[in-house]
Amino acid sequence: MKILVTGTAGFIGSHLAHRLLDRGDEVIGVDNVNDYYDVNLKEARLERLTSKAGFTEVRQDVADRAAMEALFAEHKPERVVHLAAQAGVRYSIENPHAYVDANLVGFINILEGCRHNDVKHLVYASSSSVYGANETMPFSVHDNVDHPLSLYAASKKANELMAHTYSHLYNLPTTGLRFFTVYGPWGRPDMALFIFTKKILAGEAIDVFNHGHHRRDFTYIDDIVEGVIRTLDHVAEPNDAWSGATPDPGTSKAPYRLYNIGSNNPVELSRFIEIIEERVGKKAEKNLLPLQPGDVPATYANVDDLIDDVGYKPATPVEEGIARFVDWYRDFYKE
Repeated sequence: MKILVTGTAGFIGSHLAHRLLDRGDEVIGVDNVNDYYDVNLKEARLERLTSKAGFTEVRQDVADRAAMEALFAEHKPERVVHLAAQAGVRYSIENPHAYVDANLVGFINILEGCRHNDVKHLVYASSSSVYGANETMPFSVHDNVDHPLSLYAASKKANELMAHTYSHLYNLPTTGLRFFTVYGPWGRPDMALFIFTKKILAGEAIDVFNHGHHRRDFTYIDDIVEGVIRTLDHVAEPNDAWSGATPDPGTSKAPYRLYNIGSNNPVELSRFIEIIEERVGKKAEKNLLPLQPGDVPATYANVDDLIDDVGYKPATPVEEGIARFVDWYRDFYKE
């Protein structure tokens, strides 16, 4: 198939593009390569992709309406995986306008491109952060999520609502994936695993928020990519049993689905740090700090729907995933 993937200079997008190319798909990769984090890392990810047959790099911003209209008209993708976004919970407190531009304006441009160019399935990145103030664990896509705790979370919830509208009005199949703390080689420098590994190796103190009592559903990148591909191949369908009298937030009478995509096995941050220490061979000096604004104390994904519908099965233990990341980090940065 010809597949448009946005965010191909990013962590998940670059891994996904590799897997799609390896199975014989043609990938149109879009990224504006912004400087939210190390551009050199993004360029290195892209360099690995551009050497592969079937990959077309397009360097532009998804928020550029005219450019996105031209892109869809030229390439006519059959399916779209939209991963480009302004990421980060904490950064959304400092720079809210970036989230409106990338996550709202960018998403409407994707929806319009799909609508007008006969795209057969749109899969897009949502986030576990949409659960916000929810406390019932594990988090379920069939629960209400109307109390986000950050603008980033609100923008992802808005994406789900926008997608539903297009599924309803234009019969566009859309599937939203609520990612739960993705980690692994080529990961983002603003994520805990990257920061902790870098600082422990350098002998610097690490900031440990919520005194290390955070619990996160850490999910290894290969498991995530497998889930994304299985979902992409499983086109969203209407739920004929859906009722407006007892509305199910995770499905619809329209071809619209939401899924959690996580490991279904939350790990306490203090244990996560211990595993890094074991792999690095050094103890961390810790600054124990309170919970930060916008953060949630725990995430835990109910992935039953994804298992039932596409056979999703996360298979990478956190010890193995961290070991692979640390080995990649040492090789890439010559540590």
